[in-house]
Formats: sequence, structure tokens, C-alpha cells
Amino acid sequence: MATTINELRAKRAQAWEGAKAFLESHRNEKGFLSAEDDAAYTRMEQDIDALGREIKRLERQQEIDNELNRPTSQPIKEKPAAAAPNAKTGRKSEEYKTAFWNMMRAKAVTPEVLNVLQIGTDADGGYLAPDEFEHTLITALEEENIFRKLARTIQTDSGDRLIPVVSSHGKAEWMDENALVPESDEKFGQMSVSAYKLGTFIKVSDELLSDAAFDIPNYIATEFARRMGAREEEAFFTGDGMKKPTGIFADEGGADIGVTLGSAAITADSLIDLFYSLRAPYRRNAVWIMNDSTVKAIRKLKDKNDQYLWQTALTAGTPDTILNRPIYTSPYVPEIANGNKVMMFGDLKYYWVVDRQGRSFKRLNELFATTGQVGFMTTQRLDGKLTLPEAIKVMQVKGTASGNSNKG
Repeated sequence: MATTINELRAKRAQAWEGAKAFLESHRNEKGFLSAEDDAAYTRMEQDIDALGREIKRLERQQEIDNELNRPTSQPIKEKPAAAAPNAKTGRKSEEYKTAFWNMMRAKAVTPEVLNVLQIGTDADGGYLAPDEFEHTLITALEEENIFRKLARTIQTDSGDRLIPVVSSHGKAEWMDENALVPESDEKFGQMSVSAYKLGTFIKVSDELLSDAAFDIPNYIATEFARRMGAREEEAFFTGDGMKKPTGIFADEGGADIGVTLGSAAITADSLIDLFYSLRAPYRRNAVWIMNDSTVKAIRKLKDKNDQYLWQTALTAGTPDTILNRPIYTSPYVPEIANGNKVMMFGDLKYYWVVDRQGRSFKRLNELFATTGQVGFMTTQRLDGKLTLPEAIKVMQVKGTASGNSNKG
């Protein structure tokens, strides 16, 4: 399959080169395309997009195949001991994991199971997921949510808390021989993070639940990631901090504006200006994130050396680039329109996703009983904030919306 993906990437790159050549050879004396040529070029772009979607599908298929092919257990290499001195305890223990999934399946839970589950009793009356499943959920969320792959994720056992962040750095100074070394320390501020609650219902039929072959952990992890991942990513980009995380594009607490467009038309110069509005230390790990429709609008743009800014990736698993920095797309980045912030460029490691440790589950036996189903209510608590606004710059189209002033 890897060969097929590489072949498709090469084919997409070749199609893009052909589209560029067509564009250059069919411009009229004013630099425009005729209606017929414009339609032909649009079809070429559609073919390139279709190849890109097929590549993503195959890469996702390969990821799932690799996951399913992983061994489900480790071979016994040594003589089993009566009691291992470093045996896992609490939500990490095999006993807790077994009791948790027995509770998920069983209509009548035995006292023994309930006794084991007291370890992970949640304040809201549910039970916290086993530690191993917690990691599976986070991995599944990262597959659905590009933000978690790029941002910094930390875990906390408490709700609201203050986290120290560096607000300014110390510096070295030139000085006379035998003079005192001047004092210059790091200055720290504090960032308050909350624990906003996000939840959903998952319903399973009685017949499916009683089927021993039905993989409950995988089903819940997949559904959790699909539903929660979408809502998380939306908040990480556009959340206003009211009962949800504060997003990159928020007017208060969001990233600095690097470039303001006078009209809803992105130019090559505006992309270059946004690139250099970000200080050099942050550009080393910076990424572009925008809507798919915005990518389409900038594919034809060139720099002053007549080179296309957008470049296709030739290696499987790597993103396309603009000015040699990776491009990622998200449907939750606003489209090009007056007043919108339409893209970001920066180092997302300065955006912190703060997870309140422990995802809670409740089994609801009666709510869906008339339809022959069992409900599972899943909740998580998290927050997200940008710790250093200058580490990310955004492009805004001039309009009625207001935003942060350009600080860099």
C-alpha cells in the first residue's frame, strides 16, 4: 500500500506541474484565462483534489490496518510470580479494567464489580475509564483532531488552576572588566486554566451488547473521538472562552494579527508578509492552518521569483508546504470573507490543551429501554489557551469584525 500512496503522490505532483504549465501557456495578453481555459484549469484542480483525498483515505486505511495487526498481548517470557512487586494498581490494574468493561456489558452488576470500581468513582456518579483505555482515547482523538497533534497537551488532576508561564526572558549584557554581572532574570506570569465539560450519548442495542464478539472499547473510542474531536477542534480555533476553550482566532486571548487584507483576496505578498510577521525563533516550528477553500484560492500564487508558493508533498505522510512550512487544513478555520480571520501561521506548541485526567462513563439502562438499547454517557473536562500570543500570527480580512492589534 505504501507503494500505491507514493505513486499517487507522484501522480498528484505531476498533475500539479501540468496544471501550472497549462496556466502559464494559456494566459492572454492581460494575464487572464478565457472562460473555456478557466473551466479546463478548474477540472485539473478538481483532479488534484481528488488525488489528495484518495491519498488521505489510503493513509487512514493503512493506520487502521496497522492498529488491527498489533498483538493484543505480550508473550510470557519468564516464570509467572505469585505477586509482582511492581504490579499495576488503581485504574491501571487488570482487575479494574475487567470490572469496568463487565459493568459496561452487564445489566445487573455484582457487588464484587462495584467494589473494584470504587477506585474510579467519578464525582458525577460515573466511573473513570481504565488508564490503558484513557491512552487509547487520546490516541483516537489525535487521529480525528489535527490540533492535538500540533499543540502541547498536559494533564491535571484538578479543575481550575494557575499555571506559571514565562512573560519575558532575561538577557546578557556587556560590562567592564571586574564589574558586577547585571541581574536579569526570567519573569513569570500566571495563566488560569479551567475544566470545561464536554459530553455525548452513545447508544448500543441489547443484542449487540450481549454479543461477546462486539468490541465495546474500540466502538466507544471511535465514537468518542469522532464526536468529541470535532467539537474540541472547533473550540481550539474559534472558541470564545465562555464555557469552552479560548481559540486561536478569538478576539480576546487569541493570536496577534500579523496581516490585515484590504479586500477578500489573498496575494502572494500577503502570505510572505504573514510569514515574516512571525519572529524567526517561532518560524522554525511554525505551520500554516487554513480552510480547504483558502488553499484553493492560493494555489495560483507566485513569489517575486516566479515560483509557486504552494508545493505538493512527494513523501507519504507529509503535508504540502507554503514557503517550506507545512500546511494543514481544518473545516473550523473561517472561510475568506470580510471581517474573518482566515488563516494562522505559527508554533502551536505555545497553545496548551489542558486535560482534566480521567474520562467519565455512565451506563444508562432505563433511558432507552423501550427501544431495546443501552445508553452510555461519556464526558470529559478540558481547557485550551494560547500561552504566548506572539508565537502565532493570523491573517484577517478587513471588515466590521474587530480583533487583536498587530503586536509584531
